[in-house]
Amino acid sequence: MNWTELLGYMAMGLAAFSFTFRNLVTLRKVNIFAALIFIVYGLLIKALPVVGLNVIILALNVYELYRFYYKQGQHPETYSS
Repeated sequence: MNWTELLGYMAMGLAAFSFTFRNLVTLRKVNIFAALIFIVYGLLIKALPVVGLNVIILALNVYELYRFYYKQGQHPETYSS
């Protein structure tokens, strides 16, 4: 196993791990980190579908955090959508 493949497995594990959090803000933050790793992995293996999907996932998570913090003004623990 080379380091590129290890990076892919790390991203996969982190993405799966992100769904164990009950707090949606924490879930999204961990998932953003996983998406960033997947984007790097996809670029390294030249897999544009991997890159494209994770750019979309990254954008959606960033938007939801932005909406949560700046549009709704709720506290993270009360986020319920």
